[in-house]
Amino acid sequence: MKEMIVPSTTVDAAAAPAGVLERLAAGLETLTPQVRKAAAYVLENPNDVGVTSIREIAESADVKPNSFVRMARAVGFDGYDEFRQPFRDRIREGRENYPDRVRWLQSLSHGGKLAGLYKAMAEASLANIESLYSAADAQSLKRAADAILAARQTFVLGVGVAHAVARNFAYLAGMAVDNVRAIPRDDGIPIDSIARAGQGDVLLAMTFRPYRREVVEAVAVARDRGVSIVGLSDSPASPVLLRADHRFVIPVDTPQFFASTVALAAFLETLMAFVIADADPEAIENIEEFHRRRREFGIYWDEESPRP
Repeated sequence: MKEMIVPSTTVDAAAAPAGVLERLAAGLETLTPQVRKAAAYVLENPNDVGVTSIREIAESADVKPNSFVRMARAVGFDGYDEFRQPFRDRIREGRENYPDRVRWLQSLSHGGKLAGLYKAMAEASLANIESLYSAADAQSLKRAADAILAARQTFVLGVGVAHAVARNFAYLAGMAVDNVRAIPRDDGIPIDSIARAGQGDVLLAMTFRPYRREVVEAVAVARDRGVSIVGLSDSPASPVLLRADHRFVIPVDTPQFFASTVALAAFLETLMAFVIADADPEAIENIEEFHRRRREFGIYWDEESPRP
């Protein structure tokens, strides 16, 4: 099989790393197994590209160096050195400095092991949020939000650590529009819930390493049935993102044992804001009516008229 993601013309060496990674992810399935393995490593560890030699990164990815040369040529570069150049340029340019935040994070580590853990958690959470918003863009979010609004039905699928935030998104969306629901329902499995889904429907699916089989299988079934996929995962090489129409990489790094949901929750809140912003005026009326009913039935606490 011949690897080819972009036309064979040489890519501008000044291309932004994000654009290079996007092209690499878009053509991942067209690559041979070893080259795909190299590409997947780059997609999951882009910070290594600018600071390691081809032999070092090949050793880390457990492939031969030539796999990285072939990968670079697949996205239009003459070789790996040219592929690596945009990543090295980015390092030289440097990222924005946040000295106050750095001093604050350093101060958190004083006071023993638990203080060090507190610092590590704070640092990871802030880094995940920063990475999320620097990588995503408003137009991509708008396209996903518009797809949800135009859908006959939107199914929101998240299990494990993503279960609660997935259901919260469906719950909030239900205040404004009536075509969004969380799956799986009751004691069923995800593919049961999309058995009758088809063209005109949307599946918002999320899973993070180690990827949950039921989510990957549900995305595959939905895709075969013509359902539009909005995929959320932690790597461009995720099987969920490979089949998605709208792809979003969510940082989940954490010093603890479970994937962090901080950036995931932030992303879904932002996507919800886009859904509401693009919805018909009726959506705002629906939300106001939702809260009006709750106040009318005494669901919200009111100090002036507390229930007995």
